[in-house]
Amino acid sequence: MKLRALLTTGAVALGLLGTAAAPSAVADQPSPGQLRVTVGPARSQVTGLAAGPASNATCTINKITVNRFSECEWVTIHVDVIKVINGRPVIEGTVDFDVKHQMTLKTNSANWSEKFHVSKARTTRAGKGVAANIAAASGGGTKASVHFSQGHILSSGAADGSVGYKTSIPPKKINPKAKTKYTYTFTKPGYTPGTVSYNSAAYRCDNYYGSSRTSRAGCAIPEVPTAVSMVGLARIDEGIRKLRARGGHYGDPNGGKPLHWMINKRQEDANRKAVCPRSAPPDMKRAGRTSCDEYPFASSYEGGTHLHANQREITWVKVQENKSQGGRITAWRGQMHVMDHDPFYVIA
Repeated sequence: MKLRALLTTGAVALGLLGTAAAPSAVADQPSPGQLRVTVGPARSQVTGLAAGPASNATCTINKITVNRFSECEWVTIHVDVIKVINGRPVIEGTVDFDVKHQMTLKTNSANWSEKFHVSKARTTRAGKGVAANIAAASGGGTKASVHFSQGHILSSGAADGSVGYKTSIPPKKINPKAKTKYTYTFTKPGYTPGTVSYNSAAYRCDNYYGSSRTSRAGCAIPEVPTAVSMVGLARIDEGIRKLRARGGHYGDPNGGKPLHWMINKRQEDANRKAVCPRSAPPDMKRAGRTSCDEYPFASSYEGGTHLHANQREITWVKVQENKSQGGRITAWRGQMHVMDHDPFYVIA
């Protein structure tokens, strides 16, 4: 019987979502043409609270590390070069290398780029001569295009590439969340090609504040909490700090649970009516503090009476202070691209 050979690939401890079958679903002894691919458990890490656009996320091996506007993804990949002899797989050589992705989104554009670096491979025996092609695909209205010297021989040295992203999004719209799917195809003469895939962190683009004249499109990583500051708004700041002193922890960046923004005007109005009386008490009126400020914000999913009474507070403030708060929140949302269900904290 004429022997057939194949190239099998395995991704070791990717810390990412792979597209191959789970190890339990793969036969212990693959027949010719099968791939044996293992993908490690997903591990992601948020590098910090985003009070403003941050610098690039730092890189950690076998992790996806993200902040509000960037991610670093550092992946290790293992390739076994296998020949099937008398129905049994025999490893003829191996290839080990890593890939480091650095993606930086833009707050003022829905088009951006990503750089990646492929290390020189460590090979044994028949692992020399294995080549790699790299593809990338996105969704949510974003198209990805790879720039890389395809057919790169992994043992020949390191190589750099990039991914360009272009997003179509009309004014007043929020695109669905999307991820980049990276797919590697490994080839070597005389062997059946092998493939492996993994994903980036989720990102989302919007042009929510845009108009027919001006685009305000931008993109962010929505799982990363951002923060809005109430410092300097004397009564509002004071009310939040008093609540926290009594044990209210929602929205507290110092160990509390995040709040979640809500885009639902009808529910926002209902939340406010549920906790704010129609008029201020007499003493507040005499002090000129006739505007009810509720915390958590009525425009959050935790607003109104959704939390227990010991986790919420109202403060009577002057109308101008409430207007200043509204302007501050609007500016923060636009800069940080905060949309429905996004987590956030309140600095007070």
